[in-house]
Amino acid sequence: MGRKQPRRLAPEQAPRLDVRIDDLDHEGRGVGRFDGKVVFVDGALPGERIRARCTARAKRFDEAVVEAVLEPSPERVEPFCPVFGRCGGCTLQHLAPEAQLRQRERRVHEQLARAANELPGQWLAPLTGPVQGYRTRARVTVRYIRRQGVLLGFRERAGRHVVDTDACAILDPRLQRLIPRLRSLIASLDRPERVSALEMATGDGDTVVAFQYSGPLGDADRARLVRLQDEAGVAIEIADGPSAGPVDPDRPADAFYELPDERLTLRFAAGDFIQTNAAVNRSLVARAMELLAPAPGQTVLDLYCGIGNFSLPAAQRGAAVTGIEGDARLVERAAGNARANGLAGRVDFRQADLSAAPLADWLQRLNPASVLLDPPRAGAPEAVSALVARPPARIVYVSCDPATLARDLGRLTGEGGYRLRAAGIADMFPHTGHVEAIAALEAG
Repeated sequence: MGRKQPRRLAPEQAPRLDVRIDDLDHEGRGVGRFDGKVVFVDGALPGERIRARCTARAKRFDEAVVEAVLEPSPERVEPFCPVFGRCGGCTLQHLAPEAQLRQRERRVHEQLARAANELPGQWLAPLTGPVQGYRTRARVTVRYIRRQGVLLGFRERAGRHVVDTDACAILDPRLQRLIPRLRSLIASLDRPERVSALEMATGDGDTVVAFQYSGPLGDADRARLVRLQDEAGVAIEIADGPSAGPVDPDRPADAFYELPDERLTLRFAAGDFIQTNAAVNRSLVARAMELLAPAPGQTVLDLYCGIGNFSLPAAQRGAAVTGIEGDARLVERAAGNARANGLAGRVDFRQADLSAAPLADWLQRLNPASVLLDPPRAGAPEAVSALVARPPARIVYVSCDPATLARDLGRLTGEGGYRLRAAGIADMFPHTGHVEAIAALEAG
């Protein structure tokens, strides 16, 4: 049985609370207490006293939104986005970037202190980059409403409606300036209601926009898409359905990003998983290689390898790398990237469900000197079980969720006997509640 949802309160029924805020939760909400009960307050910051309107009640906690800041934090700043507070993309624009960074570091430190059996031997300096214009990949929601026209933007916070916007300051400028043109284009289509979302991505090659389009694409609408593609200098695709593929078969997208320090180019397609912050990703790859220390003659196992973001740099240093990924399309892309970079002889990419794959058998057969894993938000409990049973000398764990990272590191340092050599964060997602972290472990 799932957790019971809090009871929503109508605005006219909602009590007002005077709350002192002590902390932030993982979603960026302020955390305080009122009459001994925990209250999560959207828009509040640690150290503030605020007046809040209660929006929902549960047995153990309440939810609320700020109505007035009675004693502001010195770290409170004016949000730069006009739809902040309604849009669900950013939750922390009202907190100074330096303070956001400290909050993320503290969150990782506290999670590791609670769940792992030891603190790292070294806290690594945070990896940072731009705090605006950094996002090179985004999914934009589209709704056509006959009396309103085309709504294009991001989902609202705690809701299902679209927050219509002409700009998003955290998007790479190449993506941001496309938004008004894409809205006008969709409004001009014969069947605008068939467009439900756009997958947008950019890098060092083409900027790609993939339309989620239901049904066949008519000739007139295809001509409109081709015209925008030519005028805007982007590559446009239909993501799925009967018309899937480039709108102009003679001009398929060539999307890629470069890792200059690694002398590598990685190609990707719209909808592929790539890191959203190119500058921080380059720093993260460099740090992962420093911690992993791959060398000629060594074998490396890269779990959740994607398109080869870590596999290929390890192979570039001479290691023999096996990369395992659950998405067959990403495996194909990774293999193509290995060939294009002259590394096919050093890398073997395999498709497997890592929640059920026989990792213990692979570990025994490959006997890797080191393992790198970069799992989704749920972590890697099955992989950790295999690593405990057949421990390599070194593990580097990249994570987008401090809670599951701490859980998995706790097992590795407890059951597996590993020492937590180093840990730190990469500020991959400024102004959001998300945290990217990296940890290095060595066999005891």
